[in-house]
This record gives sequence, structure tokens and C-alpha cells, in this order.
Amino acid sequence: MTTPFPFTAVVGQDDLRLALLLNAVSPAVGGVLVRGEKGTAKSTAVRALSALMPTLDVVSGCRFSCDPGSPDPGCPDGPHEPGAFDTRAARMVELPVGASEDRLVGALDIERALSEGVKAFEPGLLADAHRGILYVDEVNLLHDHLVDLLLDAAAMGASYVEREGVSVRHAARFLLVGTMNPEEGELRPQLLDRFGLTVEVAASREPDQRVEVVRRRLAYDDDPAGFAARWAEEEAAVRARIVAARELLPSVRLGDGALRQIAATCAAFEVDGMRADIVMARTATALAAWAGRTEVLAEDVRQAALLALPHRRRRNPFDAPGLDEDKLDETLEEFGGSDDDDPDPDPGPDGPGGGGGGGGQPEPDDAPQGDGDTAARPEAGEDGQPQPSGAGEQSAARASEPFRTKVLSVPGIGEGAAGRRSRARTEHGRTTGARRPRGALTKLHLAATVQAAAPHQRARGRSGPGLVVRRDDLRQATREGREGNLVLFVVDASGSMAARQRMSAVKGAVLSLLLDAYQRRDKVGLVTFRGTAADVALPPTSSVDAAAARLETLPTGGRTPLAAGLLRAHDVLRVERLRDPARRPLVVLVTDGRATGGPEPVALAGRAARLFAADGVASVVVDCESGPVRLGLAGQLAGELGGMAVTLDELRADSIAGLVKDVQRRAA
Repeated sequence: MTTPFPFTAVVGQDDLRLALLLNAVSPAVGGVLVRGEKGTAKSTAVRALSALMPTLDVVSGCRFSCDPGSPDPGCPDGPHEPGAFDTRAARMVELPVGASEDRLVGALDIERALSEGVKAFEPGLLADAHRGILYVDEVNLLHDHLVDLLLDAAAMGASYVEREGVSVRHAARFLLVGTMNPEEGELRPQLLDRFGLTVEVAASREPDQRVEVVRRRLAYDDDPAGFAARWAEEEAAVRARIVAARELLPSVRLGDGALRQIAATCAAFEVDGMRADIVMARTATALAAWAGRTEVLAEDVRQAALLALPHRRRRNPFDAPGLDEDKLDETLEEFGGSDDDDPDPDPGPDGPGGGGGGGGQPEPDDAPQGDGDTAARPEAGEDGQPQPSGAGEQSAARASEPFRTKVLSVPGIGEGAAGRRSRARTEHGRTTGARRPRGALTKLHLAATVQAAAPHQRARGRSGPGLVVRRDDLRQATREGREGNLVLFVVDASGSMAARQRMSAVKGAVLSLLLDAYQRRDKVGLVTFRGTAADVALPPTSSVDAAAARLETLPTGGRTPLAAGLLRAHDVLRVERLRDPARRPLVVLVTDGRATGGPEPVALAGRAARLFAADGVASVVVDCESGPVRLGLAGQLAGELGGMAVTLDELRADSIAGLVKDVQRRAA
């Protein structure tokens, strides 16, 4: 077995360590979501926590880890009689991104259920994680229906498996930890809210701290067991502190003053619902227990707010999570707790969050940690000088207010990843028919199964009321739902689009389409063209936020290499088709249709457009031409693409009721 990296040897990341430890003290806090760039010890810290969890007593032979002191009365392996039990370490179970629903919640043997009436149940990962840790790396890439099942089980403390009227329930209480890189896509706000706490992590910009990280990692890689042994004393101290905090937790008093501060804080930051208040109360109580106190103080409420509220403030997909600490301090002061509360709301480095339970390890001073991408963002046009990418470049225009757009979908029926845009054959949706299962049966079509088995009952010697069912009789339900697509934006940023009011409207339209893509769980990409060439501003990604950021800083100017933009987009689709062949593309070309530069630019653009038509790629041209004299070039280009042209005004939801049908008719 691989020796995990010691939890107390993790350098810095105080908020991350504190959030994990608070959940270890009180799993009722609701888990933690760790957001951060790659290479910031997210997975290392989570895996290290498992070694600190106290050992468990479990009923011998129980596949669901029942506590011998209070076994689950509804356990599928029960009822359990008092008797033998085993002691083992708490498990850390990892949920792969590509896991099936049956792998997560478990599966029933449908054949035995129909023929024998027996609930033969094979436990899933939720059962394995009971009374332990369930870790989901890249939780933002997990299918939405799996995230729903996961969070429902975490909230209810139980998992339910139902197949055609046959149901099994078992306890599923675990510490839920998810990690994600926001660059790869965001979780929906309603799913963010289901995680109790969230922390943002970033690599330190302090050289001394980075040196210490590298030194410890190299030492661990050279001798994992020896390195872990050097930190054994600190690990034992933190493990003992977790046990002591768990024992103290029922005695912690959450006074009316602290409750008033919690309620006032949640109201001041306008969080939706009451879950935030409850999570803050549980977190503040766990903080007091972790500090060895039986009274919740103002400093506990403040730290709980910093961990429980930032992700609940996210109202718009393009909003960055965060909390105004000055406003937080003002609210806590206005609704001050009891006279015994510490008047200083900041506990400092020696308070509950300072050491993060580090067990005495050296803690270099944290330096301000900026966004590593900030320096890389172009600040085009700040000095008024033309850039190499095109003559006459202008600074980036701000996008106008986004609006609700009509649904643009890909014709036909696909088989891509689950989403909300185009029709597709999926595991979830309305039942449209039945087929023989390919591999394991996941969704039984009961009527088709009975129909297949019925003619053979006499030959199979049926004598009782039960139906004699063989595996060949089982039928898988075929279902139709919605899929997510690759929406590739191809944006004209040339001089003909450079009028600030006009470009602002164009960016507002693209931002509106990006918002629609976020809600429909699409991947997005961004190709821009101006000057003499086209650039892939953003390769296909699930991070709509990244696309919005690139759009915000997009400058304009120069000639209009329309053909280059189309050819670059065609190349992006070709590469993406190899990576993800099931995901169908939708090209959204934003241009006025003009083409300049080189010999016969319009004819060359037409030939490039016909490549998309030959490949059957669905496309929409957003016509940005304005003024009293219009050439209609965007409409001609849409004809070459085999798609549909719409104006900026027609893109609004209340203006293009028949757009989807027109796109489908032209693509047919």
C-alpha cells in the first residue's frame, strides 16, 4: 500500500487544511469544495486527511460498515445481532469522473428480482464510503445526474436504489470532498450551494515557501516511509486533537448572540435560502470544538462566514466567488454577540484558522497570492500604439448587458455527453423504445422484458406464479434526452467591426450566447480573426468563464481575413472531433460578412465556408452589419455554410421564434 503524504507536512494552504479538519470533526458541516489551479496540493491534502481519521468499529461481515453500537435497522445485510466486530481505518473512496450510476449507488440483480423476488444487491461506492471519506477529483466534470445523486445521499445520510418498483436503502454518511480547477468549467450554482464549505487555493508567490514545498516533495518521493516517519509525532497530535474535538462537540454552546450574528451575516450578503445559516452554525460550533472551547465566539462566526458564504454569493455564472471582509466585519460589529466575545474579529495566525491543525510544522509567512493569469492577459491599446496583430488596433470595448437568447440546436439525434441543448440518446430522459442490453443492464424496460419472456413459459416448465426469466429476455430501455454540444464562436474583430458602440453590442450578444452555453452544459471555444491572421483565443473547454474573460479583453482593428478565421475554426473542429467524436459542434460566426486582404478574399471565404457544409456542421451567422446601406454579405455566407443568418436584434429570445426550425430545415 502506498504511504500517503503526511497532512501536517503540507506547506501553507491554511484554509484548505482547516476546512478539511472541521469536516473531520463534524461531518454534519456538509463537506468541502476545493477550487484552485492545477498543482496546488488539492488532491495531496485530501488523500493525506484519511490517515488522520480515527479508527472505526464495524459489524463483522457487513458490507455497509454498520456501527456495532447502533447498527442500521434497514441495512441490507441486517438485521445485525450483538456480537463480533472488527476495527479498521476509515476508508477514503475515490469516485472516478467516468463512473456509471450503478457504480456509484450500487445495482440490483433484476433477473433474480423478477424471477425469485429476491433483492440481490451489489453495493456501490456510496456504501464503501459510509463512515469514511468520499473524494471526487474534478467534480465539475462529473455528469450532473451523478452529482445530484451524490449530494442527495450526502444531505440525507442514506442512498436509495430503485429499479422498476424494487428498492433498496442503506446508510451513507460520509465526509464529501470535491476538488476542481475552475479553468475546466464551473459547477451549477444550485450544486455549489450543496457543499458546506469552499476554499480557494493558489500556489504561493513567495520564493521561500515554494522552496520548502519542493524540498518536502523531493524528500517524500525519495523515501515515502521515512518521510512519513519524521512527521509521525505531528500526525498523532492532530489525530488526537480531532478525537478530542469530536468528544467536545456535543457540549459546545451556540448562544443567541452568535446565532444573531450568523443570521445577520447571511441576510447582509443576500444568500438564497436557509442552508447557509445552518452550515455557518455547524461550522462555528466545529471551530469552537477544534479550539477546545465550549462557547462559540465572534471569531468563530467570522471564520465560518469566510468558509461557508463565498460560493453562495455567486449569482451570475461569470461572477467570481468572494466575500467583502470589511462588510463582514461591520455586520459582526453591528450585531455583536455576548459580552464575552473577543472584540477582535480576526483571530490572527494563532487562532482557529492560523495553524490549520498543522501539528507544529514550520509555517512560512504567506505572501500575497495574485492570479497567475493576470499578467498574461493582453492590455491592448492602453498606450494607443498599434500592435503587431493588425494596423489601427483599438482598445477593448466593454460588452453591453447580456440578454436571453433563443435556443440554437444541432439537427438530428446525437449520442454526446448529457446536457440541455440538442436531442440525443441518453441514459436519462423519456423512454422511446427497447433493445437488447450491450453489457450490464442499467435501465430495464419491464414491458418489453415480459413480452420477450412470455412465449417461453411453457417450454421453461413454469408451474408457479413467478415469471421464468432468462438473461436473454432482458431488455434495455432506450431513452431520449438532451446533450451538450461544442459551441465554437468565430468572431470578426477587424476594423469594420471596430465602432465602439457596435462592438459593445457584438460582445453583449456573444456574452449572452456564452451564458446560454453555460446553462446548457456545453463546451465552448473562441476563434477571432483580424489583421492578417486568425487566432484560437480559447481552445474548446468547459470553462465558459474563461471564454467570457477572453472576450472582455478582445481588441479590434485591421483588415478582415474571413477565410483565415473559417479555416482556423475548421481545423479546431477537426482536432476536437478526434478527441471527443460523440460531441457534435455548432459554429456561431459573428461577422458583417465583409472580407478583405489578399487576392479574391470573398471567393476564398466562400470556399472555406463550403468545407463546413460538406462536413454537415450546423452553423448560424450572426449578421452584425448596420447602417442604411447593407450589402447582405452575411446572408450569402450563411448560404455557403448551409446555415442560417440572423441579425443581432433577431437573436433575442422574443424575436426569432422559428430560428431553430429554420436551422434544421436548411441543414437537412
